[in-house]
Amino acid sequence: MAQTLSVNSRIEARKRAPAAIRTYEAAISFLNTATDYEKMARVGYNTTTFNLSRMNRLLTSLGNPHKKLRSVHIAGTKGKGSTAAMLSSMLANAGLKVGLYTSPHLVDLRERIQINGEMIPESEMTRLIARIAPIVRKQTKDEPTFFEIMTAVAFQYFIDQEVDIAVIEAGLGGRLDSTNVLKPEVCGITSISYDHMSQLGGTLEAIAEEKAGIFKPGVPVVSSPQPKGVRMVLAKAAEKVKAPLLFTGKEIEFSYRFESSRALGPHTRVSLSTGNSRFEHLAVPMPGDHQAINCGLALSLMAILKERGFQIDDQKAIQGLAKTRLPGRMEIIHEQPRILIDGAHNAASVEALMRAIGQNITYDSMVVIFGCRSDKDVNGMLNHIQLGADKVIFTTTGSPRSCDPAELAAEYMERSGKMAQVAERLEDALEIAERAVTREDLICITGSFYLAGLAKRIAEKRYGKGKE
Repeated sequence: MAQTLSVNSRIEARKRAPAAIRTYEAAISFLNTATDYEKMARVGYNTTTFNLSRMNRLLTSLGNPHKKLRSVHIAGTKGKGSTAAMLSSMLANAGLKVGLYTSPHLVDLRERIQINGEMIPESEMTRLIARIAPIVRKQTKDEPTFFEIMTAVAFQYFIDQEVDIAVIEAGLGGRLDSTNVLKPEVCGITSISYDHMSQLGGTLEAIAEEKAGIFKPGVPVVSSPQPKGVRMVLAKAAEKVKAPLLFTGKEIEFSYRFESSRALGPHTRVSLSTGNSRFEHLAVPMPGDHQAINCGLALSLMAILKERGFQIDDQKAIQGLAKTRLPGRMEIIHEQPRILIDGAHNAASVEALMRAIGQNITYDSMVVIFGCRSDKDVNGMLNHIQLGADKVIFTTTGSPRSCDPAELAAEYMERSGKMAQVAERLEDALEIAERAVTREDLICITGSFYLAGLAKRIAEKRYGKGKE
């Protein structure tokens, strides 16, 4: 739809739109006339498509809200959303007013902009887009994108609501990302793995260099454990801007272990020690070793904020950690049949998902419904799926960037020697899976956040709200 419009078509669509935006529907309609790189089949990674000058012009017209915002900026390949959710939950429970900006969303666009767990109201989205629309209409030669407008809405909303701190997840890469206009209190780098290689580079070191583009002079950086080559790239980037750099598991004492108890069942616990905090055997609120690593980063970022003057009670923060909820990460959306969704969308995330399911969920047989985008490490994901799935059904994500499910199935069968099925629509894939499973089996839908979100919408229509 909007993503396929040419520049002239978008300008004409805006001319036809009412000058005054008074309803949420009108606001979203205007937003959808903007270029949306998230939905495009091919996206060049350069200063034409990703342009901080364009973003700065937009923010200048709003009075530079980003310069008034105290923030945490998080980049990386996997775990950004989970780290941001755990950190914001801890800070909110400790009494701070916390803005959270993440992407993509699962069902509702407003999921991307939250304060203390509450989505931005439709009335506020409408008001802010109505304010931004005249600015966008004037910039016809270098028009702001969908993501840039959303980022500006988030920054302005957080300032209007006088948040104490905003936790901001970078979008694609870091160096050229719209969020990289911030000067945060601290930067976080989650695990670096292969993703968006056509844009960010074909090596972990090249990808890391793009992520390190968020480093700012003198601003401390905390990173999750990284491969040696990535550590060297991050260290060089930090040295260049004189940013203190700490790694969990090295400069920050950090460990985790998997266990099972009667009270919590299978779960992971972390221990972490910094100069001003010591956390012993904390239960991670989400399953999987990868979430333990994300939790360690979130705790470390919180410790830096304490050093930067934020008053945070550790005990209240720990209570907030336990309350963390993040849709689309190993989320059971229905019980009979048992359906799990996860937004894993690169090889490392799929590997972590298969391992976490094996550790934390009891089942007889698992049917995986899989769809992904063509710019992903498809072969890597297929390799990890075959290690966990008893049956695989390939489908489309419903995006122009989606891989052809028949091609996925052919590649999977050639690589694994196992049979697979194809369904052009997720609804059809679910019907096939339902016929194949028994009460003790599991249906896992993964490969894309968009596929996971579509699954939630379909499940709600098919089974009603709730898991039952």
